[in-house]
Amino acid sequence: MSKINIPTREEVSPNNQAIFDNLKNSLGFVPNLFATYAHSETALENYLNFANAKTSLTAKEKEVVNLVVSEVNNCIYCLSAHTAIGKMNGFTDSQIFEIRSGNASFDNKLDALAKLAKNATENRGNTNQEILDNFFNAGYSKGNLIDVLVLVGEKTISNYIHSTTQVPVDFPLAKPLEPATV
Repeated sequence: MSKINIPTREEVSPNNQAIFDNLKNSLGFVPNLFATYAHSETALENYLNFANAKTSLTAKEKEVVNLVVSEVNNCIYCLSAHTAIGKMNGFTDSQIFEIRSGNASFDNKLDALAKLAKNATENRGNTNQEILDNFFNAGYSKGNLIDVLVLVGEKTISNYIHSTTQVPVDFPLAKPLEPATV
């Protein structure tokens, strides 16, 4: 059950109303989590700018990080949203489950990325040197590393907002990982 209301278009500032209109035009709806950001005059715009900023990561790489971080942080809203987005980016259901567990055996480079995202999230940035070396050996650069860590932070913000507010998930619900795969 939601701990706070999801504001309607009429309940938010004119600036946020314009963002709601843009979201509705581009996505077909305003996701509940984005609407919740609009309780703040500035948070929704700031978050969307942050989330859509330039990065050295591909769309698929971003989804690997989003899925891993959301799994570690146990955020069903973001897991559900990024499962849908992951599918739009070409991942299969079985690949998405594997990525959520912090692995990607189907692609060595994405596997190194998934392991880094999981380790960095679980250890609050105190990444294991072996995992970091594996990331670089897979072909990633120091710039990629910084972009991954920025994305870990960006996704953690949404994970925390959902964990605190418990707004209803308005995406098809992601299935839980089997205990043996965690």
